[in-house]
Amino acid sequence: MYEQIASNKRRAVLYAFVFFLLWAGIGAVIGWIAVAINHTPGEPTNYGKAIAFGVVVAGILALLGIAYAVSAGASLVLAVSGARPADPNQYRQFHNLVEELAIGDGMPKPAVYVIDDPSPNAFATGISPDKAAITATSGLLDIMNREELEGVLGHEMSHIKNYDVRLLLIVSTLIGIAGLLASVIWRSAFFMRPRGRDSGQIMIVVFAAGALLGLVAIVFGPLIRLALSRRREELADVSSVGLTRNPEGLISALKKLQQNDKPFKKFNHATAAMCIDDPLQHHEGWFHRLWDTHPPIDERIAILENLAHTKTA
Repeated sequence: MYEQIASNKRRAVLYAFVFFLLWAGIGAVIGWIAVAINHTPGEPTNYGKAIAFGVVVAGILALLGIAYAVSAGASLVLAVSGARPADPNQYRQFHNLVEELAIGDGMPKPAVYVIDDPSPNAFATGISPDKAAITATSGLLDIMNREELEGVLGHEMSHIKNYDVRLLLIVSTLIGIAGLLASVIWRSAFFMRPRGRDSGQIMIVVFAAGALLGLVAIVFGPLIRLALSRRREELADVSSVGLTRNPEGLISALKKLQQNDKPFKKFNHATAAMCIDDPLQHHEGWFHRLWDTHPPIDERIAILENLAHTKTA
């Protein structure tokens, strides 16, 4: 367990550094393009200054993005998912179970949120156990009994304790920022009306910036998410059983999640990896599994059933 926590801390730093290098590379390419398209044959060119300027500007933006992910990423995830603080009276059992599990694991009680959505799901987010939140959909709270809900919440508490939430938060926020900037640039390009002899060159630079940021969001982002070990979900399942001492609760909860056919309306590819079950796909075929951040539920259930059998043997 301690090795997993240390590994997740290291990987969070590694992925932040990879993100910085990607953005610095984008800045260098844009600087090179800007000089190349304005180059007059026969005249000397100074690619070095343009590339250095692009790297500095992109590097500053990358550092701002990383700082935002660390300081406000959790609030952003909760906001875009439509989460609201869970009323202690209306959701008394939800609050009580989170508090009991936190005490049992020697952790501060995470903040508790609810999303009004009939699709059953849950996720944890935050930068550390001291600044974490657990969110469940109204659909999950409606269909789970106490033991099943305890198993789900134990799973999410394990993600917090293992620092999975920090890793996922940084990666998801940075991917989301790249996608947002790419979208803004592409939308702006359709309304830009640059004038003068350099207008064509300006548009080339704008389109290049949009395309490169789009690659980060659409190609490199999913690849980085795939680099996050799918084993973290299985580890959180097993850790939940260690916390609740009741594998049957989580097994039953996963079986109910497996039967779900209701789409999670307020989630996307950047944040789906945080959920206890990927709301975007249910592992229908081998192609889906290549890009899946979660192992198939059948495999997770089999591991837990084997664990339950071992305990009773």
